[in-house]
Amino acid sequence: MPSFDLLPGAEGSPVILHVPHSAREIPPEVRAGITLDDRALERELDHIVDAHTAELAEAAASSAGVTPWRFVNRLSRLVVDPERFPDEREEMLAVGMGAVYTRTTHLAELRPADTDPEPLVERYFRPYAKAMTHAVADRLAATGRAVIIDVHSYPTARLPYELHGEGPRPPVCLGTDSFHTPPELLAAAREAFAPCGEAGLDSPFSGTYVPLEFYGVEARVAALMIEIRRDTYMAEPGGPAGPGLTRLARALAALVDAASR
Repeated sequence: MPSFDLLPGAEGSPVILHVPHSAREIPPEVRAGITLDDRALERELDHIVDAHTAELAEAAASSAGVTPWRFVNRLSRLVVDPERFPDEREEMLAVGMGAVYTRTTHLAELRPADTDPEPLVERYFRPYAKAMTHAVADRLAATGRAVIIDVHSYPTARLPYELHGEGPRPPVCLGTDSFHTPPELLAAAREAFAPCGEAGLDSPFSGTYVPLEFYGVEARVAALMIEIRRDTYMAEPGGPAGPGLTRLARALAALVDAASR
């Protein structure tokens, strides 16, 4: 069975809400390679999972004027992280967090350092990347463009694994790419999320996800990362969602509508 879902939107919508880090599920055969005991693993999932972002994307899609498509990872990023480079280009390798993590958010051992990532990359990473590439190509064919809105959250306090966490931590962080984030999409995001508090730029996280086939070469693919500080909508770490989720869903729906025009 696929480890992800592509949930159809309106045929005329160029927008794909990408939700890569919302799940906690780890298949038993993958769990066997993780050295943490069950209690420590649950605590790590509390810290690393972008909790409730799948529900956020679902609520936004339901209320948007033009229903966006949704691409949702159903497995934990501790299986593979689909947004990492699968090779030496990935800067997070410095803290054991390439496509296959060997370290936790607090830099403890998650897997042995000599773990071969290739079996997990082959089983999970490449099919995910291929399916997301096809989803973007389908939007290009149907509408002449694609808009990827990457839906994430991040902790209020910096965690040890963060390489660039010394800067501001606003309620909403907008991650951009110099090639794929047009000014009008960024402006629309600032306007849409204004009711949710300050929207900062590329701090504490920067960049956005674009399938490698299109990255840096296909200008018709626009992309923006939305990073929401978790205290604005949930109890940290790993707790229930609160009323802030509804406000954020309205904001995300407004951005979807702006990007669909």
